[in-house]
Amino acid sequence: MSEERLPAAYTTNMREMLGQEADAFLDSYKARRTQGLRFNRLKSTSSFNHRASEHTLSLFGLEPVPWCPEGYYYEEPARPGRHPYHAAGLYYIQEPSAMSAAELLSPLPGETVLDLAAAPGGKTTHIAALMKGQGLLISNEIHPERAKILAENVERLGLCNTIVTSGTPGELSLRFPQTFDRIMLDAPCSGEGMFRKDPAAALEWSPKHVEMCAARQWDILQDAYIMLKPGGTLAYSTCTFNRIENEEVIARFTDSYPDMELITSKRLWPHLQKGEGHFVALLRKGGSDEAEQSRSKRSSGSGRGKTGPRTNSALRDAFQQFQAWAAIELPGFACQGVPLLFGESLYLLPESFKDTLHAGLLDGLRVPRAGLHIAHLKKNRIEPAHALAMALQPEQAARNFNMTEDGPEIHAWLRGESLPVPAELHGWTLVSVDGLPVGWGKASSSQLKNHLPKGLRILKAHIDEH
Repeated sequence: MSEERLPAAYTTNMREMLGQEADAFLDSYKARRTQGLRFNRLKSTSSFNHRASEHTLSLFGLEPVPWCPEGYYYEEPARPGRHPYHAAGLYYIQEPSAMSAAELLSPLPGETVLDLAAAPGGKTTHIAALMKGQGLLISNEIHPERAKILAENVERLGLCNTIVTSGTPGELSLRFPQTFDRIMLDAPCSGEGMFRKDPAAALEWSPKHVEMCAARQWDILQDAYIMLKPGGTLAYSTCTFNRIENEEVIARFTDSYPDMELITSKRLWPHLQKGEGHFVALLRKGGSDEAEQSRSKRSSGSGRGKTGPRTNSALRDAFQQFQAWAAIELPGFACQGVPLLFGESLYLLPESFKDTLHAGLLDGLRVPRAGLHIAHLKKNRIEPAHALAMALQPEQAARNFNMTEDGPEIHAWLRGESLPVPAELHGWTLVSVDGLPVGWGKASSSQLKNHLPKGLRILKAHIDEH
């Protein structure tokens, strides 16, 4: 993209902002956009899966991203989004600059964390990996279709401690005052860092749009403040360059809320670092008023009379049915969590949600994924959910059918085809590629019937996240 194709007001703003560096910055639009992937720590740490990671490094000629230990650059014509390892959740395709935000937030295992504007899931899956699957992560996306994509990525990467919600920031702040140890706010922005990736985005840019984004960011930040615990930290992130949506929003925030302290801010520029560019500010909320925090939680749950979902015979029977099935089919799976029944779908709400919050707080809120989806209940039979397969290790299943990434079987499987298997293999079987689960099959009469969800059966190229 040449400077002439950029909005004139935008180039004027950037020249005023960058001074002598402006020419180098504008020249960066002539270069190819950067592309990257981030290994999923939840799936790449075992010795067997580590070999798959090492193979991926050589397969795509990956080069390390300096600010993210699991992050790597790749160059075209590499297409890691089409590889079976992507379907298995070994890595997430993510723009390298965007990897800086979760690293700066630095969530810890066991904490209660909110990703407030989370789709398509890059920062959520990064946060969950840093939490090592321990604690509670609420991942929110207001737009239902984008929330669905978010839930699919949460499932693909095998996250067990994550609840996907689809509410407004205002809805969440009423339910979760002073609840979260850390909050990630990847704020909706004017997307100036997207121009090289998507030239059409430049056509939507205007000074008025920048001001509108800043106003929206301010509104969301106020709700984030309500939900942040005293002593908690907030990462404010954008993929835009102007000061109006970045430094000026943060300055207004700290001026209006004196207990919010700016710890540090970080900018990545496409003419200085290899990436599309990003802004992240890390702030801490002062105080440790535990009594007020406790009062807020009690009041938010008052009137509901619930510590969890209503226990009824359908839920009890469904969970007992799953436990009986799991005792045989999943000898290594520990059934921990609060069972929830949505129609014919059985979930395990993360145990830490019950320990820290009222489960009734989810009532009336759109929840595309209430923790780990473990089973479908159909008439008098039970079928394991795809999400359960993605959260397992092969040794946790009674039966596993493993394929190699370069063989024809895995590609046939990802197209939805059944496979021939040894006659002695019978029943529900975890299907994997080089030790990485990709779904369920049911073996009978020397055939492994494919139970990969139909929406996942075409291995598509995945678009990088901004």
